[in-house]
Amino acid sequence: MDSFTLRKKFLDFFEKQGHVIVASSSLLPTDPSVLFTTAGMQQFKPYYLGEESPFGRNTVSCQKCFRTSDIEEVGDRRHLTFFEMLGNFSFGGYFKKEAIEMALEFFVSECGFPFERLYFTYFQGDREVPEDTDSKNICLRLGVPESRIFGSNRKDNFWGPTGEEGSCGPTVEIYYDLTGIPCANGKNCTPVSCDCGRFIELWNLVFNEFFQDKNKKLTPLKLKGVDTGMGLERLAFVSQGKGNVFESDLSAPLMKIIQHQEQNDLAPGEKERLERIIADHTKGAVFLISEGILPSNVERGYILRRIIRRAIRYGKLINPSKNFLVSLAQKTIEIYRDVYPEVKSKETDILAVIQNEEEKFEKALDMGQKKLDFALTPSVQKVGDLEITPGIIITENLIDLFFNIYQSFAMPLDMIFEELDRRGLDYNKEKIQKGFEERFKKHQEISRAGAEKKFGGLGKDATSEMIKLHTATHLLHQALRMVLGEHVRQMGSDITPQRLRFDFSHSLKMTDPEIKQVEEIVNKKIKEDLAMERKKMSYQEAVKAGALAFFSQRYPEKVSVYSVLELSGKPFSREICAGPHVKRTGELGEFKIEKEESSGAGVRRVRAVLKPR
Repeated sequence: MDSFTLRKKFLDFFEKQGHVIVASSSLLPTDPSVLFTTAGMQQFKPYYLGEESPFGRNTVSCQKCFRTSDIEEVGDRRHLTFFEMLGNFSFGGYFKKEAIEMALEFFVSECGFPFERLYFTYFQGDREVPEDTDSKNICLRLGVPESRIFGSNRKDNFWGPTGEEGSCGPTVEIYYDLTGIPCANGKNCTPVSCDCGRFIELWNLVFNEFFQDKNKKLTPLKLKGVDTGMGLERLAFVSQGKGNVFESDLSAPLMKIIQHQEQNDLAPGEKERLERIIADHTKGAVFLISEGILPSNVERGYILRRIIRRAIRYGKLINPSKNFLVSLAQKTIEIYRDVYPEVKSKETDILAVIQNEEEKFEKALDMGQKKLDFALTPSVQKVGDLEITPGIIITENLIDLFFNIYQSFAMPLDMIFEELDRRGLDYNKEKIQKGFEERFKKHQEISRAGAEKKFGGLGKDATSEMIKLHTATHLLHQALRMVLGEHVRQMGSDITPQRLRFDFSHSLKMTDPEIKQVEEIVNKKIKEDLAMERKKMSYQEAVKAGALAFFSQRYPEKVSVYSVLELSGKPFSREICAGPHVKRTGELGEFKIEKEESSGAGVRRVRAVLKPR
């Protein structure tokens, strides 16, 4: 059964069971404590805590997800960074009995899986939470023999919350027996005690019974809920009779392109691992860029840069003379365009960002590699008539050098570790990581003042002209989004008494008609003499109200939200900002863009002025 059919079959099955189909939310959650959407339940999180759901009590979705927690495991047969999570959810509508019954029915009746190949695990209890005997007994009543039901610990069978706090509870995990034959462990070959490859976890049924606060304290929930998650990629490879997630129809076309490009002779296991990492990371990059994320050295942008550059580096090991990430990105878009149209509509931007990063990284990597080679190649010393080559000792000075290579040439630390391993050098990984963290904190402190000016506001020394220009950036930002698309996001700004400079995410040079249209929109809003409104609220409330926000982890608990209000009272522009601003847009004068240029890969820069009317 192909993945498109499986996806539709899942949604249709639960719709018939009284669930409302809800579209996938963005990969960028509103929860400031997490960088990415990592589970289907994240968009429904408030409804488990009592907020009324606009979809009713029962929903079903196929959610785009991105996780980095298992990034080092990518390359085996089941781990991925980007994946689709199939899930059914209930906010007080039903609980354990119905959830387990429907899961079993879907596998047996809809997917055609043999009942005897399904194994179940449940939470065996600990000091804080008692054993989930209800789930075990439900499985028994459904005809699952006790020999295929196993109790497990909190690590494996207790889930949540996403972020620092939220709903959580015991789980039932459903495994599929791929071979039907025990390994050498015999009776001990079970889903909870053996990792021989016989079993694959397909579906995780979470029963939200508790709320966990930031201090890890558990409190029983008044409204109990169900939150399930099943990776479409795993379901596809089992349903299609393949050996791993990379052989299913969601990844096989990418693997074929990579294998066609291979030149170097690598050990079979290593070759397979690199192929899978390249395919996975390219797919993840396509979806992150489609959400408006651009490569950078901080937060989400750093994750994107890391996976692109990791894919590039491993691609060079397979074929040093060929750049093929763009062709992989094109194939990824082809696979998903009918399900997620945004990847097709953003195709030009996606390909441009990947190509720019590929070209940029190749140059930087060559320079960084030369510097690293020089540092790690011991010099020959003469002692009398003897020539001695001393070993390399990882000193603080060498850690300084590693950090400088990272800063100057964007060579990630994991690549430096791989180089140390390749040379067989003995080193303390934790010491180097700690040294990096200390140096990174110092670097952040030095740049924080500049960053606050760049994204937060003007400060006490702002002149009246600077305040006007700063206010104009709000109008400019919204006008750019209206003309170029909602992928446009502020990447930085600089204000002087004479002009404003505004950096924004966009991969193509603006045309003259686009520049003119942006100017016309801004000047129209200036002529309308719109009011500026300021409100204080929590960060979560601000994002929920539609305020544009960037670098969310730096925001305090309470933020200022500035809105440019249309004559109708609706916001033309709404952003989290420290200010200050003018009271009305009519104070600004005439807005004029003097220059539009590149500011880096996937980032454009506008320089503009305000002229008296």
